[in-house]
Amino acid sequence: MSRKACRPARTALVPLASLAAVASLAASAVAAPAGTDSVRTRLTITVSGSGHAGADGVFRLLCTPAGGSHPSARAACGRLDALARKDLDPFAPVPRDALCTMQFGGPATARVTGTWRGRSLDASFSRSDGCEISRWNTLRPVLPEAG
Repeated sequence: MSRKACRPARTALVPLASLAAVASLAASAVAAPAGTDSVRTRLTITVSGSGHAGADGVFRLLCTPAGGSHPSARAACGRLDALARKDLDPFAPVPRDALCTMQFGGPATARVTGTWRGRSLDASFSRSDGCEISRWNTLRPVLPEAG
């Protein structure tokens, strides 16, 4: 095989590699755009024991645009956008070494599953101590008033 026979194969790979790189960059830009929360938020929120009529149940929250069965979808999406702009993760668990006040905020529990800011999540919430109460309150109105 002569060198000339190999050249067309090499030059054909360069455009394919370039196309693959462009496609990869485009996919990552859609999956997690820098500095914005334009990735569609899709959450399922299950609440029990809140002590408020209509606050317990399973709700869907869709953002960009706000919708779903969540009773305060627009305000909840606004809160999530505000937390994203501050680069805060309200779904992160309380660190194991956190010092928390020993107070009970009531029997309310919640579980949030779905996608936020381009990542899957499965987070549980309670009001079992001061840290968990604060974590819950940070997510209001995504999570309802409780107590």
